[in-house]
Amino acid sequence: MRHSIEFLLNGERIAVDDLDPHTTVLQFLRERRGLTGTKEGCAEGDCGACTVAIAELSADQRVDVKPINACIRLLATIDGKALFTVEALSNANSRAPLHPVQAAMVDAHASQCGFCTPGFVMSLFALFKNECSPSRDRVIEAISGNLCRCTGYRPIIEAGIKATTAICFSTERGESKEKLEANSNGNQALAPTNSQVNGESQKIVWLNTPGRSEALESAERAMIEALAALPANASSESLHYRFGGQQFFAPRSIDELSSLVADHPNAWILAGGTDIGLWITKALQHNATLIYTGGVRALRDIRESDAALEIGAAVPLEDAFHAMNRHYPELAQVWTRFASWPIRSSGTLGGNVANGSPIGDSMPALIALGATVSLRHRERVRTIPLEALYLDYKKQSRAGGEWIEKITIPRRIPNVQIGFYKNSKRNEQDISAVCAAISMVIDRGVVQYVRIAYGGMAGVPKRAINAETELTEKAWSETQVRAAMQAMHADFSPMSDMRASAAYRMQVAQNLLLRFWLESQSAPAEVRVI
Repeated sequence: MRHSIEFLLNGERIAVDDLDPHTTVLQFLRERRGLTGTKEGCAEGDCGACTVAIAELSADQRVDVKPINACIRLLATIDGKALFTVEALSNANSRAPLHPVQAAMVDAHASQCGFCTPGFVMSLFALFKNECSPSRDRVIEAISGNLCRCTGYRPIIEAGIKATTAICFSTERGESKEKLEANSNGNQALAPTNSQVNGESQKIVWLNTPGRSEALESAERAMIEALAALPANASSESLHYRFGGQQFFAPRSIDELSSLVADHPNAWILAGGTDIGLWITKALQHNATLIYTGGVRALRDIRESDAALEIGAAVPLEDAFHAMNRHYPELAQVWTRFASWPIRSSGTLGGNVANGSPIGDSMPALIALGATVSLRHRERVRTIPLEALYLDYKKQSRAGGEWIEKITIPRRIPNVQIGFYKNSKRNEQDISAVCAAISMVIDRGVVQYVRIAYGGMAGVPKRAINAETELTEKAWSETQVRAAMQAMHADFSPMSDMRASAAYRMQVAQNLLLRFWLESQSAPAEVRVI
């Protein structure tokens, strides 16, 4: 059993054994390490001023780089990972003292007051390490969780495109190093040359090289070796961290996790912390026992069979959505509007389902697709339809000591038509007023199968059972659709709040079903907010 938190901070190995387990990454960076480039703007993961990047070993021993919100991510969950802040990117002793992303921001005049700039830089750094030549839309998506009140975003987007395009000499794209170096327009800050690779530290080369380029191979191996040497990766020992009468468990197996949850029924079960982080930073709540699921590799697996897609409870939302998109591409556009990239990189599908927010976007889609959830208590596992998990607002059918092990989504039904709609005031980084998910099979003009689920219409994500009954085995016609729209009054009694009135929510919910019918009457056309 291990008792200290160990990770890499900007390349330096760090061990922590004297901090409250509720300490956030942001608090540690600013108050303990004096790394003040990382800012606090909102303390709830919305503004992006606190964005940093983490690198961790994947199941196939590659280095995965992701942006996270330091203000709500607990430091203890960084055990076994590498953490990078904006301070790591610049190197005064280098031939190119600024990182390519930083240099591009300067060249594009993409910073004014500067408070938000480190967060933008780190989001673009994560994109830089993941993709070669991303599209403009992808750059916008990557910074959708970063807010700026000065620049109007245009120069920031230009910087993102320049930084991730000009220097991307990826062998996977089949482009020659010479060609891509020529595309950098001679900017010596942009492409590491052989002399740089040989003369600078592997860390600097790794930070400054995008994608899977030729220059990255040895530096990537060095990063893998550094991560593999951390105790969390070098051994199978679990972490039991204690401080001030509080404890943080990071088990390594499903059996160990099951025992801990059963033995500590009042503990917080923690994954990415995108909800629990706000309980700590906003509600100022603490719990004497935290149990972290991220160390259980089996819970981070995605398994596909002929019958279903199984997603472990600790799979990050970003990875879960990509897996679902392969089978249900209709959902892809909505997933990009789900929170921001840092939130999707930290938050998990199991955590989102367990939270059960009535305005969560994933649950209506999962319910419409017929998903089930597996609940475990020690060795016993039971599987129920996802909608059966939610009884009322913050009330679930989980028994004491039960926890969510996986979510199972059936494979696509032949000839199924799917619609998923999100209604919110902003296109990005906004909570739904209403979201709707519809799955339907129509044969010779008659509805043979239908599932309709909504968020924002009740205290829990909920199916429109009466509307479904009005449609099942009936002609797929406007008359029948309008009858189903009226039946929704028996399904829902929405509330009024700051996002929408009850009357507005009902009208939108009804109209979204009508929209689905209208879209089914003609050839599919892409509809997106610009």
